Order: sequence, then C-alpha cells, then structure tokens
Amino acid sequence: MYHTVQTVFSPVNSGQPPSYEMLKEEHEVAVLGAPHNPAPPTSTVIHIRSETSVPDHVVWSLFNTLFMNPCCLGFIAFAYSVKSSDRKMVGNLTGAQAYASTAKCLNIWALILGILMTIPLIVIPVLIYQAHR
Repeated sequence: MYHTVQTVFSPVNSGQPPSYEMLKEEHEVAVLGAPHNPAPPTSTVIHIRSETSVPDHVVWSLFNTLFMNPCCLGFIAFAYSVKSSDRKMVGNLTGAQAYASTAKCLNIWALILGILMTIPLIVIPVLIYQAHR
C-alpha cells in the first residue's frame, strides 16, 4: 500500500511554512490512511418516547365528589379518574385516554347539575326573605 501526502497551501499563507499542528495532522493522515472499512457508515436512531400527557382529572373528580355530587356523578367520575390513572401507570395510554374522556364528561355534567341545583338553593331563600319583609 502506498500512501501519498499532498500539502496544500492556501493562498493566504503561501509564503509561510506550515505550522507544527498542520504537519502533525498530515503525518497522522499519511500513517493511518483513509478508513479501511468498505461498508458505508451506519447510524442508529433511538426514539425516546416523550411523556404523553393524559390528564386523568382526579382533582376535579375529587372536588365534584366532595362539593357537587348530584346523582353521584362526582363519585362515578372519581372512579373513572382512578381507572385512568391506573392505566397510565401501566403504560396503556389508549385505555387511559378512554377512561379520562369518560371522567371528563361526567365531571362536566356533575359541575353543570351542581351549579343548576345550587342557584335555586340561594335564590329561593332570598326571595322568601324579601317577601316576608
């Protein structure tokens, strides 16, 4: 095997001799030569799964269970939220999303019904109080 070394001087420093680092690098290239691996370089791609955020609505369900629980919708929503959280811990994101969607729907209905039931509980006593004055 014959190795040839060509020294290329750029036009900027053509009047100056090459530096020690440049000569050392050219010597290493001449000794080592080009890579002898005939196969093209391969690359490995590692896909790191990002944390897919599936909200389980546990706090919202707990709030509805404690404060606004018409027809036990808050408690049922809490049960679905816990199921969603369990599925997320196991890695079943599809199941976790399904349970979270059900919990969200139940939470919305519990909140709406709770507000609609709370308004008359405030308005009716105020109206009765004003009527007796």
